[in-house]
Amino acid sequence: MAEAGPFEIRPYRESDLDAIYRVCLLTGASGLDASELYKDHKLVGHMFAGAYGVLRPESALVVEDAEGVGGYILGAPDTPAFEAELERAWWPALRARYPDPVGLRYRDLTPDQRLIRGFHHPQITPRVITDPYPAHLHIDLAPRFQGRGLGKTLIDRWLELMRSFGVQGVHLGVGAANERAVRFYRAYGFHELDVGPGALVFAIDL
Repeated sequence: MAEAGPFEIRPYRESDLDAIYRVCLLTGASGLDASELYKDHKLVGHMFAGAYGVLRPESALVVEDAEGVGGYILGAPDTPAFEAELERAWWPALRARYPDPVGLRYRDLTPDQRLIRGFHHPQITPRVITDPYPAHLHIDLAPRFQGRGLGKTLIDRWLELMRSFGVQGVHLGVGAANERAVRFYRAYGFHELDVGPGALVFAIDL
């Protein structure tokens, strides 16, 4: 196996937007490539990554090598404020482009339609989470960057950035099926919050 080449962790740039969309798709199926799941390959990025590059670039870091940007950590120091800004400046354009698939049961929706429904009916993070843990993060690494300790390094760097913003706590959501991610967050020091059924929510005090 060839030795992995050098890489750089750096602040996000506006020119990185397409790259974070690509990484988001490559990791959009519980950490695996979601390209075969979605007809519109932009949808995963629209839902989970693009808004951070556009609305919160100061809270984003990327990892880059000779092949280009292949990983990121994105987030917001104030989740309620970010969700309000999504409602004002992100969701309206997507709702105009992608009509709400009304009249269909959730189980009958295609993967594309399930994400599109999320544009029209976004989940709002409960205050029981955001009051003690106001910041949140998303982290994804393309396969060539996995297994190299970069996840821990990225989170270390990002949590220091949040401390510089005066943040006292951070949370994140992860699908229960993503067992590798669940093990990683627990090993890092995140603890699971009891928020009922659904996606797992982990948090850490700063």
